[in-house]
Amino acid sequence: MGRTIVELFYDVISPYSWLAFEALCRYRHIWNIDLRFRPAFLGGIMQQTGNKPPAMLPKRGEYMWKDIKRMAKYYQVPLRMPADAFQHIMGTSSLTAMRFITAIDMTSPQYLEPLSREFWMQFWSQHEDIKQPENLLAVARQAGLSAELSQKALEMISSATVKDRLKETTAEAMKYGAFGMPAVVAHYDGEPHLFFGSDRLELLGSFIGEKWLGPVPSPKL
Repeated sequence: MGRTIVELFYDVISPYSWLAFEALCRYRHIWNIDLRFRPAFLGGIMQQTGNKPPAMLPKRGEYMWKDIKRMAKYYQVPLRMPADAFQHIMGTSSLTAMRFITAIDMTSPQYLEPLSREFWMQFWSQHEDIKQPENLLAVARQAGLSAELSQKALEMISSATVKDRLKETTAEAMKYGAFGMPAVVAHYDGEPHLFFGSDRLELLGSFIGEKWLGPVPSPKL
C-alpha cells in the first residue's frame, strides 16, 4: 500500500499550526505518510467563512491563552505567550509573511520547513515583528537562506504569481472544508478527509491505520 498523502494547511500567525507542524514532522518517518506543507492565509479563510478569532470572545480567549501554554509544554514546542497576547496576534497581519513563504515554496521548496519554523520562532517565541522587509530577511537568514535567495523572494511578494498561488492554496483549503487552522487533510481511500486542530492528530492516525505514540515519539530504528 502506498503512503497516505497528508497535507498541512497552515499560517505562521496560528500557534496551534506550529504545534501540528512539529508533531507531523516527527511522525512523517514513523507513519506511512507523504507529508506536504501548504502555506495559506488564515485571514482569508476567516473572512470567507465568516469565522472569528477565538480571542474575540473574552472567556474563550482567556481559556485559549492557558490552553496554548499547556499544549506547548505537551508538544515540547518553545512557544511562549507574550504578556499582551491579544494585541500581539490581533495587531499583526501575516499576509506579507505568508507571501514570502509562498515565494520560497515556489523557488526553493527545500527551505520551506526551516523557514516556516523560523517564522513561528520569531513571532511566537521571540515576539518579533514579521511584517517589515528587514524582519523577513532576518528570519530567512536565521533559517539558512542566502541573501540572494531571500532578496529574490522579497521582490516576488508583490508579484501576481505569488499572490495568486497563495490565494489558490487558501481556496483549496476551504474547498476541503477548512474554516480555520491548522487544517490537516488526509487523502485516504480515494477521498480527502479534513482534521481541524493540533489536537486531532491521534484521531488522524487512527483513521489512516497508524498508531499515536505521543507528542514526541521515538524515531524508528
